[in-house]
Amino acid sequence: MADYYYFFLKNVLVVSLAMNMGLIWKISYEDEETLIPKWGNILHLHGSGLYAQKNNRVQEEEKEAHVSKRTQILATTSSGVATDGLEKVVINLDHGDPTMYEDFWKQKGEETTVVTSSWQHISYFSDVKNVCWFLEPGLVSAITGLHKAVGNAVTEGRHIVVGTGSSQLYQAALYALSPPDGSGPMNVVSAAPFYSSYPLMTDYLKSGLHKWAGDAYEFNKEEPYIELVTSPNNPDGFTRQHVVKGDKGILIHDLAYYWPQYTPILSPADYDIMLFTVSKSTGHAGSRIGWAIVKDREIAKKMTTFIEINTIGVSKESQIRAAKILQAVSKSCNHANQEAQTNFFDYSYKLMAERWKRIREAVNKTMLFSLPSFPLETCSFSGRTFGQLPAFAWLKCEGEVDDCESFLRRHNVLTRGGKHFGASMKYVRASMLSREREFKLFTERLPAIKS
Repeated sequence: MADYYYFFLKNVLVVSLAMNMGLIWKISYEDEETLIPKWGNILHLHGSGLYAQKNNRVQEEEKEAHVSKRTQILATTSSGVATDGLEKVVINLDHGDPTMYEDFWKQKGEETTVVTSSWQHISYFSDVKNVCWFLEPGLVSAITGLHKAVGNAVTEGRHIVVGTGSSQLYQAALYALSPPDGSGPMNVVSAAPFYSSYPLMTDYLKSGLHKWAGDAYEFNKEEPYIELVTSPNNPDGFTRQHVVKGDKGILIHDLAYYWPQYTPILSPADYDIMLFTVSKSTGHAGSRIGWAIVKDREIAKKMTTFIEINTIGVSKESQIRAAKILQAVSKSCNHANQEAQTNFFDYSYKLMAERWKRIREAVNKTMLFSLPSFPLETCSFSGRTFGQLPAFAWLKCEGEVDDCESFLRRHNVLTRGGKHFGASMKYVRASMLSREREFKLFTERLPAIKS
């Protein structure tokens, strides 16, 4: 009887092992097919993808086990046209996840590594004498130093407010600029095509302080308003100025892309409220650090109050990491050091210029799509003369295609449609900041799309 019991148990274990191995193989196979984890689509949140990460050991084992499969999937012909089967690979360019920058920062190693002990950064407070009392002094120095090196913003005599990304700073600015005793919610507008998150963030809490009032070109009310000026603009990449002609408006300038890898720097920006973020300046979106440069002390105090109530400050670890990274970028911009290290903005500019060259070549091979053209201007930082190199391609479907987002989705390319930006559905926004393999597949697939 005992022998039978052990025989039975052994067979159960063998069957269980076989089933588990089959499941593991299936998951690995599916991940290779899509080039993104399945959880990426399930957990996709507006503006970014959340991905389930495999640990390094498993990745190395899969690298060995599936090398032939990966070679087959990622292979391309010498002519640059995708081989059979590649059209089934899903390319997700809906979000602006700046993974393009990973390779540069891998080279930096210890130079940008931050180590903290468990007893450090326990206090809520960073600098009680500062308007923004949770702002780390090291981050202030790094921010002002970088703007001085690049020449893209005035910081002298201004107040800096740190936030959990520029999204929190945007909401803090709306809070600070909306009078609490107004006759109604403050109108918030931006010229279409506008950043797709503006309407969502403005109305998310259904605040009585402010409300989304749509396209700035169509706003003609004799009422107070806040106009958002994004320059270079997300999604189309053009340089922007305010458009509402009324005298009751307050401006917020979102300058997330006013860096020399995306646009020629013409002069230091000098506005009342300017928003920046490390996610697009250096690519460190996961650190969730943004900063506002504010002229008026009272506005800066109100913005600080919003963040205090909202999150009781901003992570010190993230601030210290951001400071280290910004300092490394500033150092690389120093002409005396350029022989010893790569200038971050020079590297990023060349990468963006090369990607825009490739996508324009791809679009020129087909009559189905078109891209905007940009005037040439001379950058005061680099001395180069070039047109905009936006972080997103504002792609238009020509001809009879009325819904470009759905059209591309049928070809397994995920983008964000023009309707989300207050524009025609013939347009889509596609990220230019993805990893090389996604971008390569995208530029190979576009010319292969026939209908």
